[in-house]
Amino acid sequence: MPVYLLNEELVFPHPSLADDEGLLAIGGDLSLERLLQAYANGIFPWYSEDDPIMWWSPNPRCILYPDKLIVSDSLRRKIKKGVFEVRFDANFAAVISACANAERPAQDGTWITREIQEAYIGLHRLGFAHSVETYKDKELAGGLYGVSIGNAFFGESMFHTVSDASKVAFVHLVERVKSWKFSFIDNQQVTSHLLSLGAEAIPRDVFLKLLQESVNLPTHRGVWSL
Repeated sequence: MPVYLLNEELVFPHPSLADDEGLLAIGGDLSLERLLQAYANGIFPWYSEDDPIMWWSPNPRCILYPDKLIVSDSLRRKIKKGVFEVRFDANFAAVISACANAERPAQDGTWITREIQEAYIGLHRLGFAHSVETYKDKELAGGLYGVSIGNAFFGESMFHTVSDASKVAFVHLVERVKSWKFSFIDNQQVTSHLLSLGAEAIPRDVFLKLLQESVNLPTHRGVWSL
């Protein structure tokens, strides 16, 4: 499959033109307008420090329908006991920085470059990017961040320094978007961890149809809260 070279024009090729791995295009920039257009069309950036910007739309796509979340008994008990304090959008910059610095097995370096961090902090200031944070003894212990357009949430990354801290953040995210009747949470790539939480893999064409129905609805912009 061809890989398209982007220029200054804010146009993406149709995501169905990517192969199953998902690489669709390279180049362009991380302007807020381009990022919002990418997400609204099922495309996201993912690249390493020394690479050009790469834009992806994999097939299949991993999503979670909010009402299909699986919470283990042990995790549910931990949430009920209030082991962690949970906040939304209290320190977005700290969460994305922690995600960038988190050690991950079989991964050399991070794709969350300084350029990526600055771009998503910009989306946060516009009210499109959000973080969920968990604190223990007043210290940041875990969290996640992503982008919200319409009634869809696009998860980007999560981290934890205390066991289950990111899972607790994820459960609270799902509860929040479920109360707003969001259609899905996009998890991009299929992993056994996400499948264990109730996520599922769907064909890209099914995802794109669901996406277009979702992004045309009003967006919950601004600071989120419990």
